[in-house]
Amino acid sequence: MITCFIKYHIDPTKKEQFNQYAQNWGTAIPRCGADLIGYFAPHEGSSTLAYGVYSIKNLAAYEAYRQRLSVDPLGRENYEFAQKEKFLLREERTFLRLASTPHSTLVKP
Repeated sequence: MITCFIKYHIDPTKKEQFNQYAQNWGTAIPRCGADLIGYFAPHEGSSTLAYGVYSIKNLAAYEAYRQRLSVDPLGRENYEFAQKEKFLLREERTFLRLASTPHSTLVKP
């Protein structure tokens, strides 16, 4: 399993557009085969950094997922929305694998 971290640099005056974009991916990404962890918008500190995080089996599965996403109606619509609204200034993808045992900070009863 690998996890894709997408680092977005967004226009700070268009946070609502980014939020809509994130909500749309919340439907399209799982439908196309990736395990969406979530999209994270600026809240405190930087007003221009946002993240999207999802996991997928391997790079071959990632390529197949990207192909499905490119023909998914909501996926295509979301790409076009981002192009039209110009709220994404830059994005970078990094693929990482979990190197430790998963940890939880939740107190178990």
